[in-house]
Amino acid sequence: MKDSTVSARVENDIKNEAEDILKKLGVPVSVVINSLYRQIIYRQGIPFPLTVPTEPNTMDTISDAALDDMLGHSYAQSARGEGRPLGDVFDELEKSLKK
Repeated sequence: MKDSTVSARVENDIKNEAEDILKKLGVPVSVVINSLYRQIIYRQGIPFPLTVPTEPNTMDTISDAALDDMLGHSYAQSARGEGRPLGDVFDELEKSLKK
């Protein structure tokens, strides 16, 4: 029987983006939280690594499957119109490097 409530403060944009994805998947937030808690119990810890990489991933350090996943994610974002124009990205990068 579900008789406990979990309350957490999160950034609004993160919450909205995650909930939009879950809605598209047809998965209630409570199911995801319950699943996470069950995995924590099962694994006796966080069910994913909490580490800071020592070096950034590059084309020669990631697997083909990981690259395919990243490209697929980027393509899906672009198809939904969620991307940014490439020129804007490079302009922003140049500005940040000049500081």
